[in-house]
Amino acid sequence: MTKSTTDSRARERAEVQQRDVASARSAPRYGRLVSWIVVLVIAANLSWLVATNPNFEWHVVLEWFTEGSVLKGLQVTLGLTVVSMILGTLLGLLLAVARLSDNRLLRGLSGLYIWFFRGTPLLVQLIFWYNMSTLFPNITLGIPFGGPLFASWNTNDLITPLTAAIAGLALNEAAYMAEIIRAGLQSVDSGQVETTQAFGMSRARALRRIIIPQAMRSIIPPTGNQLISMIKATSLVSVIAMGDLLYSVQSIYNRTFEVIPMLMVAVIWYLFITSILNVGQSAIERYYSRGVRRTVTVARRRAPPDSKTTPIINRPLVRKEDL
Repeated sequence: MTKSTTDSRARERAEVQQRDVASARSAPRYGRLVSWIVVLVIAANLSWLVATNPNFEWHVVLEWFTEGSVLKGLQVTLGLTVVSMILGTLLGLLLAVARLSDNRLLRGLSGLYIWFFRGTPLLVQLIFWYNMSTLFPNITLGIPFGGPLFASWNTNDLITPLTAAIAGLALNEAAYMAEIIRAGLQSVDSGQVETTQAFGMSRARALRRIIIPQAMRSIIPPTGNQLISMIKATSLVSVIAMGDLLYSVQSIYNRTFEVIPMLMVAVIWYLFITSILNVGQSAIERYYSRGVRRTVTVARRRAPPDSKTTPIINRPLVRKEDL
């Protein structure tokens, strides 16, 4: 074996080692590193300014953060969110089914409801509900157009700040949830609906057993966003004297004149709650998308190699001596 042949094979082995994936290294990305450094410096500077600014009065924030009235307002906020979201989702489901119905009357009534409640501000709706007694001093149950009355109630006894808040939040939320659920139901392949009809399943059972479970993957993300929006929307009930979190801190700073610290108490509580909801939303999304992720993974593993798209580092090295 000549020296030139030995040198040639040594160079070939060196080239194979250089082409080996195990020893491959990506090129350094200096631009990304610089951007990280800039962002971290700006974030650290802002954190330092907020932490050392005496106008925030962090000792006052710490003093009132777990005060009894604040925690009571927090409970009201969470309660309003849960009740209004449940009622809004159930009513939104009925509206979505009616919107997709073959009955023209149901479609029209559902569309009219969604048009009205999405077209008017939530704050205006809350004020209208709270002042319902101005329009209708009494709420009656009977035959219309002068017929006999079966029951009558004083509107002020029925429409309290609590009922006005629940009615305003739930009815407004139902209009948005109807569109979210409708989009989720329409995302299910039409073949699934035809299959349920071929098996003789009723529409209600097909929705409950087949269509809605598959639509949840499309419904969950925007529903989580709506839940987080509902947490923040409850702050609007403070205008009707509902003792939520914002109303509680407003009552305190109206006495102590410590506006900024008390607002920071509310801000921190809102951020804490929404952070927990973000984690829960991510877990639920992973649960409902587990089948899709598994299908994509299996498809990638079973994909046949394509010689045209196979990178050169994975191709076998052909030498002249092997020909």
